[in-house]
Amino acid sequence: MKNIFKYYLLAFVLVSDFAMYAQPGDDDGGGGLEGGDPAPAPINSKLVILAIVGVLFVLYTFRNNKRTV
Repeated sequence: MKNIFKYYLLAFVLVSDFAMYAQPGDDDGGGGLEGGDPAPAPINSKLVILAIVGVLFVLYTFRNNKRTV
């Protein structure tokens, strides 16, 4: 019974993912696909900090795994 619950939970999570990120349509009947897109968000402002934190996390993880083995 627990396995069935796990499968139902997995199916719910996978299906709800589509519903959570779906954007409501604003169908005005025009059928046009161009225009109306917002400006893209910049992603490079904190990229260097993210890379440094990632490298530090990898080093921290390797040191902890080295001590336990």
